[in-house]
Amino acid sequence: MQVIDFKDARCRHCYKCVRHCAVKAISVRDEQARIMVDHCINCGRCLEVCPQNAKTFASDLERVKGYLSQGCKTIISIAPSYAGVLDFDRPGQVVDALQKLGFYEVRETAEGAALVTDEYKKLVRAGEMPNIITTCCPSVNDLIEKYYPDCAKLMAPVVSPMIAHGRYIRKLYGPDVKVVFLGPCIAKKQEAIGDKRVTGAIDAILTFEELALWLRESGIDIRSCEDRPMGNPDPNINRLYPVSGGVIQSVITEEDADGYHKVFVDGLENCMEMLECLRKGELDHCFIEANVCEGGCAKGPASAHWNTSYVKTKVKIENVVSYKAARDLPDMSTEEMYKHFGDHSISDIRPSEEQIRSILRSTGKYTLEDELNCGACGYSTCREKAVAVFQGKAELSMCMPYALAQAESMSNVVMDVTPNMIFVVGNDMKILDCNPKGQELLGVGHDEAIQRYIFEFIETEDIENALLTRESILHKKVKLVKGTITAEETIVYIEKLDAVLVMFRDITRDEKIKEQHYNLKVETVEMAQKVIEKQMMVAQEIAGLLGETTAETKVTLTKLRDSILNEED
Repeated sequence: MQVIDFKDARCRHCYKCVRHCAVKAISVRDEQARIMVDHCINCGRCLEVCPQNAKTFASDLERVKGYLSQGCKTIISIAPSYAGVLDFDRPGQVVDALQKLGFYEVRETAEGAALVTDEYKKLVRAGEMPNIITTCCPSVNDLIEKYYPDCAKLMAPVVSPMIAHGRYIRKLYGPDVKVVFLGPCIAKKQEAIGDKRVTGAIDAILTFEELALWLRESGIDIRSCEDRPMGNPDPNINRLYPVSGGVIQSVITEEDADGYHKVFVDGLENCMEMLECLRKGELDHCFIEANVCEGGCAKGPASAHWNTSYVKTKVKIENVVSYKAARDLPDMSTEEMYKHFGDHSISDIRPSEEQIRSILRSTGKYTLEDELNCGACGYSTCREKAVAVFQGKAELSMCMPYALAQAESMSNVVMDVTPNMIFVVGNDMKILDCNPKGQELLGVGHDEAIQRYIFEFIETEDIENALLTRESILHKKVKLVKGTITAEETIVYIEKLDAVLVMFRDITRDEKIKEQHYNLKVETVEMAQKVIEKQMMVAQEIAGLLGETTAETKVTLTKLRDSILNEED
């Protein structure tokens, strides 16, 4: 099931999501980041750090609205972290706000946490497990099953408070009731809908962010709502579950303290470090509360909208907690509270050493010294990145030093081979850089050129105007070197440097050819004019001759006519 992903065409070659993904569950293909569902533990870290806000989340909000509009009896299970995240004067105002949205009843997930606490107590008192890892956090559960499967046997075989509560609500109201979980966690959706072992306990997931949007759309202000009671009895100390160490405080009381050493770990990297310790056998007889989110569920990825400090959230939650064990727990069977955890490990094909070396060489890394291990691509070492390229998770172009070297090399080649004269001139008219053709124009080498001013060599009126107005000058014809060179001048202002790029394209030869063509045209026109004039003269002469001969012919013919007529007489 795809819970989270990234929008197309929003990535900007930053690879920040890859850098922050501890399990490297993000692939980059065609410069677009994608979340690999089978590798992902749904911690939501990538969505929090994405600078382009390119996240997509499979929301159930419309589904929940559909339940309510159809008149379905819908119970909402609200995570105890609401006390530190939502803005209210009295907790009962949250109940009224949710009921105004249409929910039949509001119950605290801490009620399910009390059931889980009871199961954990049984495990602690039995003392049969060498170490016990809590299984409330679905991201920790995925982390262990996918990446540390040898530690799965240490996971408490107990469902999470959300699943326990969902099953209890159905038991209380009947199988046809709709159960919606409200909390700060993205991974809960994968657990509720995507995990076949607990299918049917929860119908939909809402996050606190989605609730805030829904309340605004409905014009409901929590602080203006009435104070109404929760639908469940006081779960007491189990409201501490979202706070670091809260599970331990709920489970291991004074009478249980002798059995296991209490350890609570939060933050993904810290959890991975703890699991490495377990692998090495460095921990023994520990009851380990593990949570992927730093500070516990109170700072889940779907509560970051409020940007509330963990300390403030922790204090708000603790202020509404009664430090007493829950009493008169509902009757739930061992089967309803049981969940088996096992090996769901990921098996990626590993490249050979020669395949790794071949990929490294393709990005200019021929020796160990070439492997900078800068981490810009998101992988801690160049070898790790090469493995990711082999596995189709990364692209060669993700290597920033190599890409930069390629870009610089390309620009240098262009600068060196171009026939144009190129200069970079600062706002003080000092030459900052020039290419070989520019050096030829100046008659000095590169090192000397960048120590001198452009006005020492050429007229600079256009350059001064471009620096003053910050407007470009394009394709202007100018004379250089005392008129011996005709050039096409282009000047572009560079805002980041407060400088200008000056380019002269030598068009002297082109201008000479143009001049030759023009002269040839003029000569041709003059010759044509002379031919026309000569033709006119010839025509006039011919016309004159024709006129004389015509008159003579007329006279002769007249005489001939008269003589013939006279003979008849």
